[in-house]
Amino acid sequence: MKLYLLFSHSLTPEQMADARRSLGVEEFVSLPEDLQQRFSNIPPDIDDLNEYLTPVYDWIGEHANELDYFLVQGDFGATYKIVDFIKSFNYGIPVYATTARQSVDETQPDGSVVTQRIFKHQCFREY
Repeated sequence: MKLYLLFSHSLTPEQMADARRSLGVEEFVSLPEDLQQRFSNIPPDIDDLNEYLTPVYDWIGEHANELDYFLVQGDFGATYKIVDFIKSFNYGIPVYATTARQSVDETQPDGSVVTQRIFKHQCFREY
């Protein structure tokens, strides 16, 4: 079983271990560099995401296996369109990572407050 990575970050060791354990993932597959750049840098001023995402759709179609997983997270519109594309053609199982968030406030000597946000992986959830 494979987990195709359509998102802008790197998987943490904890996420990799969870994907292996909970999803049965044996292999992690990243987008090719040109498609990763495209997916990670979606222009905010284009009207037609479908045209822009066509190379990503083509790549998914070439690699799809209905039993594999696709981790899809990023630009909201692109994420929606890619998840819809995967589901419409039964190309696999689209998932996203959930996190628990903790906020820690530290008062500085000058009275200002510095907030640190800590995100901890919880699980993968199917769209």
